[in-house]
Amino acid sequence: MEAVWTVALEFWAVLGEMAPYLLFGFLFAGVLSVLVSPALVERHLGGSGLWPVVKAAVFGIPLPLCSCGVIPVGASLRAHGASRAATTSFLLSTPQTGIDSILVTYSLLGPVFAVFRPVAALVNGLIGGAAVALLAGRHAQGSTAANACDAPCCSGDSGGNVVTRIFKYGLITLPRDISKSLLIGLVVAGVIAAVVPDDFFAGLLGAGIGSMLVMLLLGIPIYVCATASVPVAAALIAKGVTPGAALVFLMTGPSTNAATVATIWKIMVPKTAVIYLASVAVTALASGIALDAFFSMDGVSFAVHSHEMLPGWVGTVSAVVLLGVIGLSLLRPVKAGPADVVPAAADGQMATLEISGMTCNHCVQSVQRAVQECPGVLSAEVALSPGRAEVRGKAFDVEAVRRAVEGLGFRVQVGPSSIGQGVH
Repeated sequence: MEAVWTVALEFWAVLGEMAPYLLFGFLFAGVLSVLVSPALVERHLGGSGLWPVVKAAVFGIPLPLCSCGVIPVGASLRAHGASRAATTSFLLSTPQTGIDSILVTYSLLGPVFAVFRPVAALVNGLIGGAAVALLAGRHAQGSTAANACDAPCCSGDSGGNVVTRIFKYGLITLPRDISKSLLIGLVVAGVIAAVVPDDFFAGLLGAGIGSMLVMLLLGIPIYVCATASVPVAAALIAKGVTPGAALVFLMTGPSTNAATVATIWKIMVPKTAVIYLASVAVTALASGIALDAFFSMDGVSFAVHSHEMLPGWVGTVSAVVLLGVIGLSLLRPVKAGPADVVPAAADGQMATLEISGMTCNHCVQSVQRAVQECPGVLSAEVALSPGRAEVRGKAFDVEAVRRAVEGLGFRVQVGPSSIGQGVH
């Protein structure tokens, strides 16, 4: 019972540290969701050469997209003309960090880590994208994406005024996507802090490249989002893991997992998937070595919670508010609603698609956008649970719609009565 109480205390302490920064990050992410539309990103990622790779890496740094959400977005970018190199750069830099995770990193690991982490993600995106451009041949250049529907792009959900859209994304959509991972990360951090002896990992793993390789092997196959990984990294550092080894975990955990690699293998050539994994591994190890070298310099020290703290009451109030936001996001049914759908057409053709693999609201939005861009489609209602899309229009090609959704990395089965069905 004492151990449970200790875990609860550690959970609350970490939550209080990160809550003010995470709430601000949520709201800032809402602003980005309004200012940075998919169409804007796509306009800058087309063409050949390295300049689109640079822009893709820079675009990806502040966007609050996790590994599961960035895959369909990246596939959509590819389908709308982004080069394979630029798409790879975006897929590498985006899930490793975001405005919310940068602020949480500052709150728990201090300013040096908060700067070093996005810089490392940027370098990873540049190296991976450049490697694809140089090694993947002509396929790394612009795309016409044969499985995508040839229609003008749109900017996604734009209903409501600007303030409403900011708060809806920042305090409903984004928390709903990361709440479960965040709570799991906080619990894991609490367990490590309560159960693992001090300096346990220092004695077990030691310092240097050996501990980083262990973190690399741990981080590559599992999935943890960029924000939820921070409290786990802070707990590992407190128990003896070096900052550099923790950075390796922070880079590989959010950007690689079995599902991500399999999807990249599918939507792009296998060589690109190999370059993707290799660039993550090499950049993570190099970044970890560089960070440890920085903290080993004379006069430079590292400690968890090393920055100036906010007043205690601010953390407490923010923690209560954050728990309320998380609670509402978890209790709110994950189904098609005003945020996820466009009003249905009054009549015409209808098709039902059963979609496997959608995990968050970004997946829903990507599917809806891909479907609505297909010629003849007038509306699409996409529900995360039970994983279904109701498509309405006039004389649209159901197989083309299916291919457009599969091009995002999802598995699709067309309902048996869909083809040729009319609605009256």
